[in-house]
Amino acid sequence: MSKGRVLMAMSGGIDSTVAAMLLIDQGYELEGVTFRSWDNISTACMEKETGCCNVDAIFEAKEIADQFGFPHQILDIRKHFEETVIGNFVSEYLKGRTPNPCVVCNSDIKWGEIIKKADELNCEFIATGHYAQILHENDRYFIKKGHDSTKDQSYFLWSLTQENLKRTMFPLGEMTKTEVREIAFNKGYVKLSKKRESQEICFIPDNDYRRFLREHVPNFEKRFGPGDLVDSTGKVLGQHKGYPNYTIGQRKGLEIAVGHPLYVLKIHPQTNTVVLGTRDELNSKIFYVENENLMKLGAIEGEIEVNAKVRYRNSGGLARLTKENELLKVEFYNPMDAVTPGQSAVFYQDDCLVGGGVIKSVV
Repeated sequence: MSKGRVLMAMSGGIDSTVAAMLLIDQGYELEGVTFRSWDNISTACMEKETGCCNVDAIFEAKEIADQFGFPHQILDIRKHFEETVIGNFVSEYLKGRTPNPCVVCNSDIKWGEIIKKADELNCEFIATGHYAQILHENDRYFIKKGHDSTKDQSYFLWSLTQENLKRTMFPLGEMTKTEVREIAFNKGYVKLSKKRESQEICFIPDNDYRRFLREHVPNFEKRFGPGDLVDSTGKVLGQHKGYPNYTIGQRKGLEIAVGHPLYVLKIHPQTNTVVLGTRDELNSKIFYVENENLMKLGAIEGEIEVNAKVRYRNSGGLARLTKENELLKVEFYNPMDAVTPGQSAVFYQDDCLVGGGVIKSVV
């Protein structure tokens, strides 16, 4: 007897493939779906089309579903993807911020669209190959970090709602990447078990966001031309090549020589200036977060202590979290470097995700 119907998000990669294997072994009835979200048409990308949304990956996912004997659909969401994920990505850079497209994609595209499709197919659950765990305590669903700390993807999942989490399964949450590769190998998927992973943004396989902006923003170089590079006192140090080409914490490519390393501290689109400073000046203790989504806690009451991560590869730091009007105020006990508007701030207690939001401003 089937334990229930699950809509499995298939990327064609090893993680979703092994997740599907595990669910079948556990007795679930699967339907497969793969997103067609983006076609790389740039000549710079034609020889390096990688990631989860290229055409080869779509056909690989379908082939795997056929081998396992469950139905598979391709969901064409290119228009929606461009309007939401790409639209947000471009607009954030043009505002002098640094976006996190994977977070937007998860909430608006992957879970938004897959829940709709699950309802159409009468699937009670959805499943993905993410390395994260879902717990249920005190009437709250929340994410816990994946068992494999080197692969944990909880940082990108802070925007999922209670309804999303209630219906989601992460079969790989308690596994390591090594164990996943061993399962694929032992099941006869030798090539897949050795497949290299893509680390790039799926729609920028060459990892050159500046090239992407030039190609997707009309008259980019004319509209966002040179301006002043200044220090924290306002002294002009040189000229930049257009503020969207810079990110907080950037050190390389500044083309400024002052006898010591300089870093991008702030970006001011209104005045077309980029502020540079020392490594010490890059540190900050207080910042504000907008668009919050809470998981383990239903509300922030008073002051709570959390470990706050301000980027994916950041180990985080101990901080005080309080509600201040419509924003969350985050105050680190020790200064944190390169806190960047537009990036996600994610809050943990004992590896459990309290919630997260988008960094709005840094004090």
